[in-house]
Amino acid sequence: MYIILSMSTVTSSESAAVARPASFYSADGYCANDSVGYLMRRVLLALTQDTDKRLEPHGLTHAQWGPLFMIRKSGSATVAELARELQIDPGAMTRLLDRLESKGLCKRLRSTDDRRVVNVALTEEGMKAADKVPVALAEVMNAHLAGFSKAEWQQLKGLLRRMLDNGDSCREARCANEPKSAFTPERRAP
Repeated sequence: MYIILSMSTVTSSESAAVARPASFYSADGYCANDSVGYLMRRVLLALTQDTDKRLEPHGLTHAQWGPLFMIRKSGSATVAELARELQIDPGAMTRLLDRLESKGLCKRLRSTDDRRVVNVALTEEGMKAADKVPVALAEVMNAHLAGFSKAEWQQLKGLLRRMLDNGDSCREARCANEPKSAFTPERRAP
């Protein structure tokens, strides 16, 4: 549920279905410094840089602690799952895993069910390194949320989720309105 300024509540599926584009921005007088996207990017960059500083003494970069944390949460993951979740090209993910493996933090194992699938698991050393990630993330997030009330923190999360839902709805609508390819089953010649 989301708290709307009118204090009524709308579920994410309801808000996505009825949402119309806002008119807060226009080309005339557009200022990047006032853009929500620009501000979110600056916050994300600050969070990443501060987390990197806290994890640097442990030999971990942003690119490295992301997959370690994800694998630690799930127990194991495939190379494809990691690449998709972290929005990294599969080739870049493979090179990143090469570095993590050379540091002794993870190991790759071929699936016994499907040889095309490569599972990634943490080593004992990788688990120790991954356990430092949520500590650093919590410290950094709490520092950036200084002065926020619990209600403001929850509202911020709700508003960001609404923006994500709106973006998903826009992408879905765009995909639904795109012409079908001549190679899709719906357009196959008889």
